[in-house]
Amino acid sequence: MRAPLLLLLLLAACAPPPCAAAAPTPPGWEPSADAPWCPYKVLPEGPEAGGGRLCFRSPARGFRCQAPGCAAHASAGRSLRASVLRNRSVLLQWRLAPAEARRVRAFALNCSWRGAYTRFPCERVLLGASCRDYLLPDVHDGVRYRLCLQSLPLRAEPAVAPEPAVVPEPPASAECVEFAAEPAGMREIVVAMTAVGGSICVMLVVICLLVAYITENLMHPAFGRPGLRRQP
Repeated sequence: MRAPLLLLLLLAACAPPPCAAAAPTPPGWEPSADAPWCPYKVLPEGPEAGGGRLCFRSPARGFRCQAPGCAAHASAGRSLRASVLRNRSVLLQWRLAPAEARRVRAFALNCSWRGAYTRFPCERVLLGASCRDYLLPDVHDGVRYRLCLQSLPLRAEPAVAPEPAVVPEPPASAECVEFAAEPAGMREIVVAMTAVGGSICVMLVVICLLVAYITENLMHPAFGRPGLRRQP
């Protein structure tokens, strides 16, 4: 009975862990159905902040961040999240309350990465009020990135009558999320170690089967054949 018990223990140890379930997109993270496009403008570095070419992109509807091909990172306020994909791209998603979304004129996205002694800017994007996600196409492995999103409120209309000036609302505080893409070399090492571990488990199972067969059929043949004993 020891051989089958040992075999069951080895099979339980070699069984792969259950895959993490794909988290569905919660309500509020996707744009409304009447917003098929997201207008955005990548601003150049330097004082010429008004430059840049106007572009359009379709929103990522129904996106799910599923491990191990995706790692999700959220901001402190839980309203901004970054999904780091295996192909070194990052999908940034954010959500707003309906009352707050009606007062938003646009979104300002600032990207920076941490160096040895200071932070360096990487990208500045101005997005329309209908946008709820943005894709960073390429990030470097092992670099600590910081993405901050700030909602820009609507401009206050000038007063018609000589009334006291309307004080504009202060800009909302930016939501920031930090992440670091996993190095490609580390992923290859993990895959190689997983393959080697699986091969070792298969070899151990085969060895246990051979030991059980030898123990039951070759080592004690006389116990199963009492009629062959010689009578005195």
